[in-house]
Amino acid sequence: MKRFKNRTIVSVSATVLSMSAMATVGASASDQADEGPSVTVYSSADPRGFDPQQFIAQQRQGYNPTSAQQAPGFGVVKEVRQIKLEAGINELPFTDVAQFIDPTTVSFTDLTDPEGTTVLEQNFQFDLVSPEKILEKYLDRSIRVIVPSGDSTEVVSGRLLSASLGKLVLQTDQGLRVINGHGYSIELGELPESLMTKPTLVWKVQAKNAGEHRIRTTYQTNGITWRSDYNLVLNQADTMADLGAWVTLMNLSGAGYENARLKLVAGDVQRVQPRTPAFPRRGVMAMEADVSVGFEEKAFFEYHLYTLPRRTDILANTTQQITLFPTARDVKVQKTLVYYGLPQARYWNFRSSPQQDRNLGNRSNPKVDVYVQFKNEKSNNLGMPLPSGKVRVYKQDDADGTLEFVGEDLIDHTAKDEKILIKLGQAFDVVGERTQVSFNLDTNRKTITESFRIQVRNHKEQPQKVIIKETLFRWATWKITKSSDEYEKIDARNIHFDVMVPANGEKTVTYTVRYTW
Repeated sequence: MKRFKNRTIVSVSATVLSMSAMATVGASASDQADEGPSVTVYSSADPRGFDPQQFIAQQRQGYNPTSAQQAPGFGVVKEVRQIKLEAGINELPFTDVAQFIDPTTVSFTDLTDPEGTTVLEQNFQFDLVSPEKILEKYLDRSIRVIVPSGDSTEVVSGRLLSASLGKLVLQTDQGLRVINGHGYSIELGELPESLMTKPTLVWKVQAKNAGEHRIRTTYQTNGITWRSDYNLVLNQADTMADLGAWVTLMNLSGAGYENARLKLVAGDVQRVQPRTPAFPRRGVMAMEADVSVGFEEKAFFEYHLYTLPRRTDILANTTQQITLFPTARDVKVQKTLVYYGLPQARYWNFRSSPQQDRNLGNRSNPKVDVYVQFKNEKSNNLGMPLPSGKVRVYKQDDADGTLEFVGEDLIDHTAKDEKILIKLGQAFDVVGERTQVSFNLDTNRKTITESFRIQVRNHKEQPQKVIIKETLFRWATWKITKSSDEYEKIDARNIHFDVMVPANGEKTVTYTVRYTW
């Protein structure tokens, strides 16, 4: 077999045979598959901080060529090719594979003759052509350097001793010559044979039967991921909305996949990650709709699999958007106003003794939060598991018919029949005020009695329904001894008052709580 001088990762027969045997499971079902690539993309992207354009910009500007390996996700690439094998030992080079392959995941399966073809060795060659690598190959060899000198140029010939950080060291007939800067040009001979222009997988296989064989290869690659984005358009009454969904696919794997079958996996898939140094960064729905418009969804193990029912081109070094599902029309939504007068209380955990500082309860937040909620169920023209992503909400301006942005929030992976709550911002014309009316600490009786007055003022021409949220943070044992309005106990720490605030009016809620320990 040919010996490879360039960088090569080699997997010998024992490992590959094991992987190949695993890949053969279910091979009969794949025998009828069309030739070409199939790509399944797994994502661990956090919609809050993941920006595909950041990775694209770094790749294009050359700031961090290895940043693609840090993309939050990976792909499993499967490809079926028709090749000709001779009886005996064959060496099969496959080009146009991803640059960021995990070589330990590569498998090779002969779909035509799985019992008669044996993989003996596989190699991943990734020493691609670059100016630096070419100069490395010319160390101790003669080169010519054309150096600018004022309005003319100087030709320097000699044996290359070093090439680093834009500096060249040459052994010339006159002695050592150091050439600084990047304005020079270099004349070389032929490209060294051990350099390649594309990443290449090379298999050494032994075939029993000669002829045309259908070969399936599978490998994992970094540098490819996806995220979902949603657009929610509210009606004028904020009671109905249309929901559209997109998949943003980013491919920096170092290869393109033309006419590919595409699948996406949503869910928290565990993957063992090696320790790597940190690199610096510079600077439906109507269910009866035509499903061919978007992805087809199904449960898969403990995750969800989204399959595009048509082929698509996954181009190298690009982001592209694909419809996740047809726009869901007339989704019932509910706008909700929530006043949380002491929001920091959510972070105060119970200690070994009660919170006895009276000043903890006398702060007041004037802002009223605005939410939109809906249920992801079939009767609401939805009912598909929704991958985590960012939801942008718009509303039409009657004056000119244009859509105006009113807020955005993140959602986690959401199963069907679950509620979705989206925070849009804070109300302008509805404000709140929370006042600690009394505080009494009795250490002998081990009690704290505390009273509050909560006022919500509505400056709109229409009455507003507001949820007043209160956290009982001082101790785990508490009792509401007096209340002006009915309340709902949400959990061990929180209660809600659902109130209606009149137009251009005010609503006041008072209550007293007693803690004992």
